[in-house]
Amino acid sequence: MPDMQNEVPIYLFLGFLEAGKTKFIQETMEDKRFNNGERTLLLTCEEGIEEFDISKYPCKAVEIRSIESKEDLNEANLARLVSETRADRVVLEYNGMWLLNDLFEAMPEGWVIAQVMFFADASTFKNYNSNMRSLVVDKLNMCELVVFNRMERTYDPQEFHKIVRGVSRRADIAYEYTDGAVAYDDIEDPLPFDVEADNIVIEDGDYALFYRDIMEEPKKYDGKTVTFKGMAAKSPKFPKNVFAMGRKVMTCCVEDIQYCWFVTETEDEADAKENGWYIIKAKIRVQKHKFYKGKGPVLLPVEITKSAPPEKEVATFY
Repeated sequence: MPDMQNEVPIYLFLGFLEAGKTKFIQETMEDKRFNNGERTLLLTCEEGIEEFDISKYPCKAVEIRSIESKEDLNEANLARLVSETRADRVVLEYNGMWLLNDLFEAMPEGWVIAQVMFFADASTFKNYNSNMRSLVVDKLNMCELVVFNRMERTYDPQEFHKIVRGVSRRADIAYEYTDGAVAYDDIEDPLPFDVEADNIVIEDGDYALFYRDIMEEPKKYDGKTVTFKGMAAKSPKFPKNVFAMGRKVMTCCVEDIQYCWFVTETEDEADAKENGWYIIKAKIRVQKHKFYKGKGPVLLPVEITKSAPPEKEVATFY
């Protein structure tokens, strides 16, 4: 029986009903490069049309279990399933209508996300994005690979690319066409500002893209200078020489608007700014900080001036 204190890798397959998750998992488990002897818990959270066929697996040390209701998605139940099946790893087909945070809160100690893939039926994906945008964003935020299957040659990959890139610049994108061909997305998506400039100037409409990019790849900004318009905020929890500088950002809908800010440190506590709008020019230093719970970009102001709010106070990705 495995020690639950040891890491249990989780291979997470996301997508809505009939998106092709089951077919892909079946093909993955039939590949001896992936299924080479590890005891696997194949955990499903929704019932689709296709079924798994263990008889075709090169290694049959696979136990299939299902979670039929969100109430059963809890730490005790997940730990029990791994213990009963003596699994070394979990292949998880997640319910597209459930938020990922429900899973993360239910994960037992030692569970570690190893890989995340999102599958979408290209013929229905844009409808899901229009009518269930928050659920789509929830999945795209985490995935490393997005697979659009059932692509027709008449579909414009740029439309799908734009939706994915509106949420994540990291995810790879693949298109599986109905004629059997597979193409990988190579559409160039340059940032609207020059990261190599002596002073990286962020226009008001580009703050959301800048914030996401620096949080995804902070090292490329380390030691550089940036200028942008932001809203300063103080908190009693901050040291007297520290304040927040950022903007409210909307990812998909009004309900998900949040203040996306940077730790900003001054040499003198008298220089720390009170709540209000400013144009800040600052040096970026990537370092450990308690407010980031690890490393993150800390702004060291070079110049700060009072400013009027931008025309659109909430930044977006579009």
